[in-house]
Amino acid sequence: MKPEIKPANPNFSSGPCSKRPGYQLEALDLQTLGRSHRSSVGKQALKRACEETARLLGLPEGYRVGVVPGSDTGAMEMAMWSLLGPRPVDVFAWESFGKGWLTDIVKQLQLDSVNAYEAEYGRLPDFSQANQAHDVVFTWNGTTSGVKVDQADWIDDDRAGLTLCDATSSVFAMEMPWEKLDVITFSWQKVLGGEGGHGMLILSPRAVERLENYTPSWPMPKVFRMTKGGKLIEGIFRGETINTPSMLCVADYLDALGWIDGMGGVHKAIEKSRNNLAVLEAFVADRPWIDFLAQQPEIRSNTSVCFTLDLAPEQIKQMGKLLEQEAVAYDIGSYRDAPAGLRIWCGSTVEASDLEALLPWLDWAYAEVASL
Repeated sequence: MKPEIKPANPNFSSGPCSKRPGYQLEALDLQTLGRSHRSSVGKQALKRACEETARLLGLPEGYRVGVVPGSDTGAMEMAMWSLLGPRPVDVFAWESFGKGWLTDIVKQLQLDSVNAYEAEYGRLPDFSQANQAHDVVFTWNGTTSGVKVDQADWIDDDRAGLTLCDATSSVFAMEMPWEKLDVITFSWQKVLGGEGGHGMLILSPRAVERLENYTPSWPMPKVFRMTKGGKLIEGIFRGETINTPSMLCVADYLDALGWIDGMGGVHKAIEKSRNNLAVLEAFVADRPWIDFLAQQPEIRSNTSVCFTLDLAPEQIKQMGKLLEQEAVAYDIGSYRDAPAGLRIWCGSTVEASDLEALLPWLDWAYAEVASL
């Protein structure tokens, strides 16, 4: 039978992700609209975005936070093109975005000494192969594979190289070992349900030291330049952005940060996301036709949850179309490079009640396409 109850919010996309519960455009502080980002009110808003990010995440002393162009991709490219080169690089990749960083390092930067450690979708590579004298590039949570890094003991506290971590679907949703990470990047449109186009770049003191003592041999575009005269451009990390940001998007991000603060901080957001995952785990445990792409529970993402089904790829697409036609789930097909399946976002902007309302519809849609 077709279920009667629908999710109040059917937005389960893995990016841009669902807005926070109770979100209203009218609630945004719009005093910056129509003003220069270099005006006092504009700089104050951008500075607050950096400072509140650091405070809520509990970043270690000396870590810098900046707003940069190009979303998480822009932040990662900026870091790789500015920092990589003086040491060999170990790249760990197990899904499409991590493999994209590997491609950039090998084919675009054309670094000579690169070690690639890869794994199939649903698995992690062997991090014990990381050389502590090398720079390391990896993704904390594979948004397209539903696989997360479960611990960072493989990174030495006294490492010689830098660790560059793409953390776009894990920051504000997973415990992060900041002291073991020298570069962290994320974007507003993931865990916080913000708007696209802007990236967040977090640098440790060790990363800043590299920037001030290493000059890449290749030309650097203006939007990548973080130093001048051998010194870090500190203004970038005080809200003085390299290019013009959308002040409406900044207001939206500040609203999301205020929501995190109001709910009790990042630990409450993590707890909510984990509880959401538990709803999906209980569902899968009771059904033979659906399973997690990540077989090991400890590496299973609690944001972008990926599933395999005992259906043909075309049947899975049809299942997604049925759910969208019924307005119960939008944009939950697996990523284009990933194995055929479903992907349901369950970060803290998603309510458990909506996930619970969705599940009977998954049963119904499966039964509909399986019977064809």
